[in-house]
Amino acid sequence: MKIEDKEFKLYIDRDKISSRIGEIAQAINEHYKDKNPLFVAIMNGSFMFASDLMKKVDVRSEITFIKVTSYEATQSTGNIKELIGLQENIFKRNLIIVEDIVDTGNTLNHLISEFKELGPQSIEVATLLFKPDVLKHELAIKYVGFEIPNKFVVGYGLDYDGYGRNQEDIYQLVN
Repeated sequence: MKIEDKEFKLYIDRDKISSRIGEIAQAINEHYKDKNPLFVAIMNGSFMFASDLMKKVDVRSEITFIKVTSYEATQSTGNIKELIGLQENIFKRNLIIVEDIVDTGNTLNHLISEFKELGPQSIEVATLLFKPDVLKHELAIKYVGFEIPNKFVVGYGLDYDGYGRNQEDIYQLVN
């Protein structure tokens, strides 16, 4: 598949994605059965994952969205720009940060530090994709869909310069 000037090949198909999200939702349902968690979805990339995850979570819960960015083209800039911030009171709440992908961990590290100052009862992370080889921070990621190598991926919410988010499968950049 071609997106703009890059070629991508199928990497994780929609059935595997759906199945794994079901497993993550079941774990969340068991752990948060009486806790009323607040899901904090990081836009734009997590929108498909957050939507499908919430359809399978059956515990009493809420969801909110924040927007931060650190990417340009295929590289993380390392600079976190918060574009739309958290509006909800998270004091004594159980937070589950919903991410599309964790690679360096810069964004999560920044957000967790900010959220901790607001006094939540707990903060956990649910990410569809995790690149452990490039992680720069010690982060406890409780719910991981797939561990992947340090290759650029698009689809299922992830983009290349804004394109490719609408694909139902995940594609990997062809070198």
